[in-house]
Amino acid sequence: MRVRHYLYTAVAVLALIAGTSAQAQTTGSTTIGMDGVSHLAIGAGGFDLINGHKAAGAFHAEFRFGQQFFYLHPLLGAEVTTDGALFGYGGLGLDINLGPHWVLTPNAAVGAFDRGSGLKLGSVVEFRTGAELDYRFANDQRLGVAFHHISNGGLSKRNPGEEEMSLMYSLPISSLFAP
Repeated sequence: MRVRHYLYTAVAVLALIAGTSAQAQTTGSTTIGMDGVSHLAIGAGGFDLINGHKAAGAFHAEFRFGQQFFYLHPLLGAEVTTDGALFGYGGLGLDINLGPHWVLTPNAAVGAFDRGSGLKLGSVVEFRTGAELDYRFANDQRLGVAFHHISNGGLSKRNPGEEEMSLMYSLPISSLFAP
C-alpha cells in the first residue's frame, strides 16, 4: 500500500510541475522539455550523507533519452558505491529550463539494488526520487548538482532510506561521435 502512495505522489508531483511549467512556457523565461538531444551524464558524490548509517562514495552513469512523452524523457542509469553497492534503474525526468542556461530536472526511477558490504536498504526493489540543477553551456554540455533519496517505499519492514548528493557532468551523445 505504501508503494502505491509513493508512486501516486511522484506522478502527482511530476504532473503538477509539468502543468505549471507548460503554463510558464507561454510567459517567456521558463520553458519545459528537452530539445531532442540525448545525453550521457556521469557523476560522483556521497551515498547516505544525511543519516550517516554507513556513508560511502558514489559514482553514477546515466543515459537520458532526448525523446519525450508529455514533456517527460526516459532515463536509464547505474550507480556503484565504494562499499560495493550496485543500483541499476530506469525512470523519467522533466527538464525545466530556467532561462537560457539553468536547467532543473526533477526525476523518479525504480530499480534493483545490491548492497555489497554497505547499507541494508531492506529490499532488492528500490525507488529513487530527486532533482538535478545544471548550468547548460552553449555547446549543450551541463554541469550541476543532483540530490536524490533512495527508499524501498515500505516493501519491507526495514526501510532506512538514504540521501545522496553528487556533482554531475552531462554531454550530448552526438558530441561523443563528432569528428
